[in-house]
Parts: sequence; C-alpha cells; structure tokens
Amino acid sequence: MAINKNHEFEELDGVKCGIVEKNVSPSRVDFLRALLTINGYTVVVVPSPAPKVALPKEGEEPTAVVAPETFTVGVTDYTFNSINAVFGRSLKTSNGHVVTLAYWNQKEAESHDEIPYYESQN
Repeated sequence: MAINKNHEFEELDGVKCGIVEKNVSPSRVDFLRALLTINGYTVVVVPSPAPKVALPKEGEEPTAVVAPETFTVGVTDYTFNSINAVFGRSLKTSNGHVVTLAYWNQKEAESHDEIPYYESQN
C-alpha cells in the first residue's frame, strides 16, 4: 500500500504495478492503454472488485444490484505517478505533442502543447 493516495501501487495479476486509475470504464481502459504503451509502459488491466452491498434487513427482499463493469489500470513501473507524469510533461501523444490535463481527462480530442506558466513571458 502507498504512503499517500497520490502514489499507489499493488499487485495486479501477480505483477507489482503502479496504479494509474481504478474503477475505469472499458473505453477509458482503451484510451489509457494506448497512451501509456506509446510512452513505453507495460500496461496491466484487471477487473475491479465488485462493490460491497449492504445486506437486506430481516424481512426485506434482497434487491439485485447491477454494478457497471470497471477495471483497474496499472503499469509495471511501480514508481509511475500519473499526476507527476501529466504535470511534469513527460507523456507524449502518438503525434508527439505533450499530454495536457484536458487530454488526459479526455476533455479534448487532441493535446495542444501549452507553454507552461513558468516559461511564459508576462
């Protein structure tokens, strides 16, 4: 277990991995796998454990809970930290642009190289 929540690692499929994200959708898995593979990481994906469900009280009918299919995504480099990778500008897209926060969060379809605040000439 990690010292803090910003740098988690655990064993996925018998391999010690740095956790990229937990409880992600299949489409997010595809995005992360492609991006991290381009950047030289070996990606490990496992199904997330089912959420815990409260037991019904005595005399109540149990209700069926359908949990969405989610996954845990990790990389074999257990020192990987997604926050440091994005803000440290160390990840690149397939066309060579720096991965921005908006691109990482899939709010933009393309990553636009931004000039870091510390390099801008104000």
